[in-house]
Amino acid sequence: MVKMPSHTLIRDPKVECMPIEERRQLQFKRLKDLVERVYIQSPFYRKHFIEHGVRPDDIKTLEDLRRLPFTVKDDLRENYPFELFSVPVKDVVRIHCSSGTTGKPVVSGYTHNDMETWTELMARTFTLAGVTYRDVVHNAFGYGLFTGGLGHDMGARKIGAAVVPMSGGVNNRQIMLMEDFGATVLTCTPSYALVLAETAAKMGVDIKSRLKLRVALFGAEPSTEEMREHIEEKLHLEAYETFGMGEIMGPGISVECAYHNGMHMQDDHFLPEIIDPDTGEPLPPGEQGELVITTLTKEAMPLIRYRTRDITRLNTEPCPCGRTAIRHFKLAGRTDDMMVIKGVNVFPSQVEAVLLRHSELAPQYVLVVERVNNLDRLEIQVEASDEFYNQGRDNIEQFTKKLHHEMQQMLYISSKITIVPPRAIQRSEGKAKRVIDRRKETNQI
Repeated sequence: MVKMPSHTLIRDPKVECMPIEERRQLQFKRLKDLVERVYIQSPFYRKHFIEHGVRPDDIKTLEDLRRLPFTVKDDLRENYPFELFSVPVKDVVRIHCSSGTTGKPVVSGYTHNDMETWTELMARTFTLAGVTYRDVVHNAFGYGLFTGGLGHDMGARKIGAAVVPMSGGVNNRQIMLMEDFGATVLTCTPSYALVLAETAAKMGVDIKSRLKLRVALFGAEPSTEEMREHIEEKLHLEAYETFGMGEIMGPGISVECAYHNGMHMQDDHFLPEIIDPDTGEPLPPGEQGELVITTLTKEAMPLIRYRTRDITRLNTEPCPCGRTAIRHFKLAGRTDDMMVIKGVNVFPSQVEAVLLRHSELAPQYVLVVERVNNLDRLEIQVEASDEFYNQGRDNIEQFTKKLHHEMQQMLYISSKITIVPPRAIQRSEGKAKRVIDRRKETNQI
């Protein structure tokens, strides 16, 4: 069922409501310009194209995009720090990068024009969520090398909203300032929104009566519809999901409109495809696969057919909001988050969907995968709600049996369910860590 908007739709009809054929012509022109530019300016892409037997003249239609080779994250790591730049470093005005916890960080550079584009895309993002110059935006995304905080900051300021550049942490202070400053918009990860809701409860702050929050923009980690509904109930607001990647631009690649029937890809700047993650072959709209993005207008570090590893589907049907950009569905997970257990593909989102059906449980969980006697074993640890935990061990054991049956029907494998006390699972100020894979260290014979 389509959810009707709770605010007046605001859009730029010249771009966001552009006729489909005109949009495709714009995409092709920008794709053609991009391929010619990187062939001349980027040693990496010139070599990449030559190795795959393709030249700029081979791109004669938009469908010829599939003739171009993929770019993968290892290409970014192997060309650290600036070898993927298509402009001299002197023309770069901003550099962001990932944390680099698994090796060299993934770098992204921006020219002045890139920054202007990014700011405009983030202004569109806020506008799609009904945010205006009258709002006060409490920005709890991390500032610094992470793109989330600064990206949302630029977009909110572009539309004239007041921004509180809070970043994460110091949870009691977050609640105090949201109340004192009259925040109407919250931006953060879904998991951190849950932390803030818990903090307000501990402080005795009634969110509905003492805070003015009405809208939240969430991103940086996947979440289910069940998680959205839980957060909306706890924080008394309307939640909008956004999608971004630091190596592509940052936040602002796609966002839900007020109908909440998919995320509008800002495809005048980002050209999406869906491919079979195993074969690399393109899939038609409606089929689930890996999202691939080509940055049509990025100057400093354009990426061609970048494999995001995110799993989703494209939707070409018209949206009631009037925007003509292609939409994608909520991310089902990432290929690198997918766990293969006893030959079965398991995503954390599948587990979350089952857990959050039950009021007896809190929306905090972790999946622990071990290998015992050369066999994989999945344990799902989930917190009980305060009320349910106080009902006693017998009730918990009976409920665990019911939950085990439901999970087996969802995953098609048997798993161990452990219901732990409230607040036993570690909280995060940013992205929640949902999977602990110990198989390499627990192969006991």
